[in-house]
Amino acid sequence: MALSVAEREAFLAGPHIAVLAVDAGDGRGPLTVPVWYHYAPGGMLEFLTDGDSRKAQLVRKAGRFSVLVQRTSPTYRYVSVEGAVVASGPTTTAQLTRISARYLPPDAVAGYVHGSDLQALVTFAMRPQRWLSADLGALG
Repeated sequence: MALSVAEREAFLAGPHIAVLAVDAGDGRGPLTVPVWYHYAPGGMLEFLTDGDSRKAQLVRKAGRFSVLVQRTSPTYRYVSVEGAVVASGPTTTAQLTRISARYLPPDAVAGYVHGSDLQALVTFAMRPQRWLSADLGALG
């Protein structure tokens, strides 16, 4: 069963690992890799990566990407969003802190941020334009 707008936005806002997909060109399938991200309902989805990575190069070239987040228990649920890049630029300390705080224990965030090379990181933002979602446990 498809999720309501509120359900899908709340699910996407949870601390899931996203699978990012971006056109790889040259007759290849899309590049598909896990990423940490941040999303708040009604806002933009942001992820960060090394600015010289293949992922960053492909997102810049394509100008758009998709992400999928999922839960496998107690019922299978997923949300997939796709949209154009609406902003990109050097990652700020605030962005790195916000994203890493979703995935790391609170006492590890400051050390992780301090040990990261902000000069090497870039953050991409996308406003979701197309959504797919389902909770397969809601079929009964």
